[in-house]
Amino acid sequence: MSSVSDPIADMLTRIRNACTAKLDSTDIPFSKIRAEIARILEEEGFIRSYEIKKDENVQGNIKVYLKYNKNKKSAISGLKRVSKPGLRVYADKENIPVILGGMGIVVLSTSKGVMTGKKARESAMGGEVICSVW
Repeated sequence: MSSVSDPIADMLTRIRNACTAKLDSTDIPFSKIRAEIARILEEEGFIRSYEIKKDENVQGNIKVYLKYNKNKKSAISGLKRVSKPGLRVYADKENIPVILGGMGIVVLSTSKGVMTGKKARESAMGGEVICSVW
């Protein structure tokens, strides 16, 4: 088993690479935060769906089904890790970033769980800025 210093950046890179290669789906090792990010990507329409495959005594996988338009253009044009292990980035409720004038989303980890920047603004909560997707 390989150890990854930044599992979320690894997830984003796997999705980015799969989109570039025009793959139908990609497998990502399971973790709760990765599953929450996949849930948000599905809710916001950046991926078709995802499913969690768990085996006994094994970490399990998240299978992410990518979404393309009829010209095989990916629904995700960019993914960027914002808060990194070496440099954490936090935003209070007034300073949550807006991506491409609202065309993209920012994913935050708050005390009430993982949510989009829009939901965090509505709940008047700040948190750690995990990544941005557009």
